Parts: sequence; structure tokens; C-alpha cells
Amino acid sequence: MVRGETRARTGLSFFALLASAIVWVSAVIVMGIVAYLVSRGWGGDHIIYELVISVLTTAFYPIAFFLAVFPGHILMFNLVFSYLWIVVVSFTASDWTQSHDNLLLTVEAFSFIVFFFLFFIVAHDWHYAFNYGGARTRAVV
Repeated sequence: MVRGETRARTGLSFFALLASAIVWVSAVIVMGIVAYLVSRGWGGDHIIYELVISVLTTAFYPIAFFLAVFPGHILMFNLVFSYLWIVVVSFTASDWTQSHDNLLLTVEAFSFIVFFFLFFIVAHDWHYAFNYGGARTRAVV
């Protein structure tokens, strides 16, 4: 066993597991509402981008649970998704902030929740990657 080994390198810590679950559930909510809006005739580049990113997050984010044993890979995975979601947040904020429709405001709120928790997951992974040595750990014989 590696001395000083934490759950962040052998699996998700409780914070990262809870935050990842919140990210996935919020992405499912955004995907459902945006897919409903598209089926009702809404269109445009922004709403299609929001739908694609929420579908990608819903489909591929459970892989993050399995990548948790490789700290560098999970950090890059979360970093890419956080950049994709900050664009979704900016699109929803620019398009729907002045709206009085509850569905649109719900999409805006949950897209912010996804980005917010992804940001803290990246900070958490960054902390464990650099403070605990990441891949540079040595085995105790």
C-alpha cells in the first residue's frame, strides 16, 4: 500500500462523489427540459449547444466514477467539462435571464449548479494531484 494514500487516488472521496452525483443529476434535468423545449419547436445555436453538452455530460460523466483511480485523467476530464458548462451558463444567462418562464429559469439555475460543482471538483482534484504527489508516490516495502 502507498503511504499517505487517500481515497482521491483510489476512488472518489465523499465530497467528489457527492458533487459528481449532483453534476450528473443536474445535467439530466437540463437535458430533459432543453429536449422538451426543442421538441416544442425551439431552435437556435445556443439551445442546441446546451442540449448537446447536457447529453454528453449525461452519457459520459458516469465514466468519471471509473477514472477516479487515475488522478490526472479525472482532472482533465472535469476540466474539459467545466469549460463546456461555463459556455452553457453564459448562453442561458444571456438568453433567458430576463424571461419570466419558470422552465427557462430552471435550465439557467441547474446549468449554473453543474458548472459550480464541476469547478469545485476540479479544485479538489487539483489539490490532491499536487499536494499528495499524484503519480509520484512511492511504494512502501
